[in-house]
Amino acid sequence: MFGLAYGDALGKPTEFMDYPAIVSRYGPGGPRELTGEPALVTDDTQMALAVGEALLEVRDPTAERLEPVLRRRFLAWAYSPENDRAPGLTCLRAIGALAGGGPWIHATQAGSKGCGANMRVTPVGLVPGLSDDQRAGVAQFQAALTHGHPTGLAASELTAYAVHWLRDGLAPADLLAALRNRCDEQRKIYRGDWLGELWRRQPMTDSPEAFIARGWDECAGALDKVAAGLAAGRFAGDPCLVTGAGWIAEEALATALYCYLISPGEPVAALGRAAASSGDSDSIACLAGAFAGAALGLAAWPAGWQTQIEYADRLLRLGTAWD
Repeated sequence: MFGLAYGDALGKPTEFMDYPAIVSRYGPGGPRELTGEPALVTDDTQMALAVGEALLEVRDPTAERLEPVLRRRFLAWAYSPENDRAPGLTCLRAIGALAGGGPWIHATQAGSKGCGANMRVTPVGLVPGLSDDQRAGVAQFQAALTHGHPTGLAASELTAYAVHWLRDGLAPADLLAALRNRCDEQRKIYRGDWLGELWRRQPMTDSPEAFIARGWDECAGALDKVAAGLAAGRFAGDPCLVTGAGWIAEEALATALYCYLISPGEPVAALGRAAASSGDSDSIACLAGAFAGAALGLAAWPAGWQTQIEYADRLLRLGTAWD
């Protein structure tokens, strides 16, 4: 959780800068120091906290138990005076519709696969005691409340499992293959107990299996770009040119993985690389930070960052609950 927030804070000032401007200001390694007291984060961390705190409240999640709690916490975030960090329009539109009290399936933005689906899913990978089906269902469901596109659902599940596997000791060198295998294994599995009839809201889709397969296929293609970029071994320059700008879910996952897997044992360097990107820098860096933090633990980060980062008390509460 701290890694996510650190990446978010480092990527916050570079999100709307082009790559030459970032290099001119920070050098080719990108930003490496938190700034501010506290170091401010964006809506990425704020919404991850909302998901995490919902999961503290609902210890044995099902769609029926989790939905009203997520709805309440998403609404609290949306109407908070601290929601002033350039939040995504898809999230705001969907949460505005959720405020009306109707079914979530009518509120979700069915055509959106924006990275807001998976920037906030890290807590799902950290919660202990979930079955594989629960973890996958929660990951997709928290995305589906706002982003109804199948690729947003699949990318969220992959992000959660990347965090979960790394926290449980999977070697970073084995992560990409494990994620790619999951794309193949899950390709036709539609989680109707979590998603209901969401698939019917996607145009020109004749079955739930066809709906979800599209998401897994697009994620598989994004992971293949990561593999190709790592194999090429040319790591200088803007990472978005290799794996995408990160505004959409599968590209945010792919570019974060690429930035992390270049140097998985150097977490600050991974965050600097992710923040020095021409696309959605804060979301890319927050996911890269989540991966690094899950693999290496809190001691891997500069000690002073833990008290400097915004929302340190809430981050610590979640981390303590799940360690």
